Order: sequence, then structure tokens, then C-alpha cells
Amino acid sequence: MTIGTKIAWDDTVLPFQLDLPQMRGRIARLDGVLEGVLKQHDYPPVVEALVAEMALLTALIGQTIKLRWKLSLQVQSNGPVRMIATDYYAPKVEGEPARIRAYASFDRDRLTDAPPFAQIGKGYFAILIDQGKGTQPYQGITPLAGGSLSTCAEAYFAQSEQLPTRFVLRFGKSIEPGVPEHWRAGGIMLQHMPKASPFAASGQGTGDILTAADLVDGEEGENWNRVNILLDTVEELELIGPALPPTDLLVRLFHEEQPRVYDSQPVRFGCTCSEDRVRQSLSIYSQKDIGHMTTEDGMVTADCQFCGAHYVMDPESLGFEANKSE
Repeated sequence: MTIGTKIAWDDTVLPFQLDLPQMRGRIARLDGVLEGVLKQHDYPPVVEALVAEMALLTALIGQTIKLRWKLSLQVQSNGPVRMIATDYYAPKVEGEPARIRAYASFDRDRLTDAPPFAQIGKGYFAILIDQGKGTQPYQGITPLAGGSLSTCAEAYFAQSEQLPTRFVLRFGKSIEPGVPEHWRAGGIMLQHMPKASPFAASGQGTGDILTAADLVDGEEGENWNRVNILLDTVEELELIGPALPPTDLLVRLFHEEQPRVYDSQPVRFGCTCSEDRVRQSLSIYSQKDIGHMTTEDGMVTADCQFCGAHYVMDPESLGFEANKSE
């Protein structure tokens, strides 16, 4: 069902399971979320593409975490795109929307006409999970390699979790007659159900980095290959177009694999910044540092990199006297 330019399944993540080959997955649509993320910034197209890919990965992976947890994906590199950071805040109560935010840091003068992933140099792809106060955050890291952020995420799951994983992502700006240009984005995550892999401990894999092919063999390997061949037939409009609900897409792709769906998770663009959080982050600075941050008007300003919110505070309210000119 279409509601103006809004589709009923926009901004949702639908979990599913394929019973016969014992695989699970998710289908994500992030149309409004991606619009909310990207309209906060004036990113060049290659940077927009990287942020869009990262946001889709975040939604697909984030749906697996528990209530009140936080998932973060990060890319750090020495290339023109220095950093990409995303956060997924799981809902506090079952049925409420999850929240996603994202931003990128880059050197505009160093960007080239090369494909998006080529704008990222050497560095790492990281997944962080924060379970809340009193717990130690989990962090897993994999090198930036393979030609896409999706491939980096697949390598992370193979290496760190020993889970064969595949992502197919599509995104772009939709141009419809009489309708303002807007983003549409969709993706599928496919994952073999957890098992102890005979290859996990041996360190096999290309360049000592495990891949999905290193984790399954025999009948399981045949099932994995068959389902991936089916997944390869998905078309761009099937993932991001307005006509095909995710449930129908699953049947179209995997009808012989008996797909079973679960309750979808709504997602929204959302930032957790606030004046209190900004004050807390500024508390680590010395009076001298705060003095350097103080404007000619005698105020301290701070901007949220995720949502663009602008905060103006009296330095005395931070516990410091206003900067005095010498």
C-alpha cells in the first residue's frame, strides 16, 4: 500500500527464517530514515553512497540486539573519507521504533571520481555493542578490504562470529513526476544459523581472514550456495521500489525454502544529543581549553555531528569563569 510517497513498509526491518536450509535473515527499508540522516549534511554523492550503505548495514545488524542495547558501526581510514559512524538504539519497550543516526568525516579536496569504496584508504571496520551501565562494551574489528562496506561486514561475521553472512543492498534517489526527489533504500541480510565450524579454529581463509565459504561444506555448503544463487536474482526495484512488500519478495525469492516471517521492527532517524550530554562531554576539558572554545560574545558553542543541533552555553554554567581578554 502506498501512502503518498510513503510506503507502508518504509522504515522497517522484517526478520525471517528459511526452514529447509536452516537460515535466517532480515529485509530492511530505510527510505525516511536515510532521508533524515542525509538531509542534515551537504555530502558529496560518493560520501552519501557510503553513509547510505553503512546505515542499511546498521539497521540489518542492529535488529538482532536486545532491548535497550546500542549497536555502533565505525569505519576509520587514512583515505579521503576518514570516518563513518552510525548508531542503532534498540527500543526500550517491545514494539517501539528503534533509532538510527549516522555521519561521515571527510576531506573534500581529496575526493576523486573513483567509486565510493575507493575513497576509503587503509584502516578498519568495527562493530561495537553497548549493553548498558555496568557492562563491558563488546568490540570486533576487521580490516577494510573486499571492495565494499558490505564485504567488510561479511568478513567480520565470518572471522569474529563464525557465521556465514551475505548482504545485498540497494539505494538511490527516486525521481517521480510531481514528487520531490527523495531517497529509497533497501537490503537483505542472509545468515546461516549458528554452528561450530570445523574451520573456525584453523584460521583458514583468504589472507588469514575467514569468509563464508570457509565455514560451510558438504550439504550445508550446497544449501548456502543455492540460497545465495536465489538471492543473486533479486532486482533493484524489488528491493527499493514501491510495488513489492517484503513478505511478497521473500516468497518470490525463496518459496521452495519455506520462508517464515516474524514481527517487523519499525526504525526512525533519531539522535540522542542534548544540552546535558554536551555539558557532560565538555566536563573533561580544562579551564584553558574552555577559554579557547569561548566566542567573542563570551559563549561556548557546540554542534552535534549527527543531527546538526547547535548548542550555546555560558561557560560559567559549565563551572568555569568566562574567558577574559588579557
